[in-house]
Amino acid sequence: MEQVQALDPSLPWTGLSLVLTDHAGITALHGRFLHQHTTTDVISFAYPPAPPAEPGATGEVIVNVEQALEIGPKYQGAAWELALYIAHGCHHLSGANDDTPARKKAMRTIEEQWLRTPEASAWISKLILNRPT
Repeated sequence: MEQVQALDPSLPWTGLSLVLTDHAGITALHGRFLHQHTTTDVISFAYPPAPPAEPGATGEVIVNVEQALEIGPKYQGAAWELALYIAHGCHHLSGANDDTPARKKAMRTIEEQWLRTPEASAWISKLILNRPT
């Protein structure tokens, strides 16, 4: 969350929920909330503070673990792919948009920089410890 906060210091973040799901789960949410009845890698929602809570936004990042397990081995591994989805969802919470190829590329550059930090490297390797066969 520190990286998201740094993108927009005027918006204080007080909480983040991470939801892990599969193709079926994220497809249902994608259809219900974004009216796109397809699978996707990540969906994120930002919520304003609810009274009497302290000022600050909360967010929810929903990631498709099944997709990370399928696609990850083709790239930098399932754990990296899952971390990339989490970073991408958090990046959207900051207001970033990937509606054009240039914006998508800019977002990916920032997200990969986040994931290459020593702090991120320490937790990425622990994201997927054992995969059921």
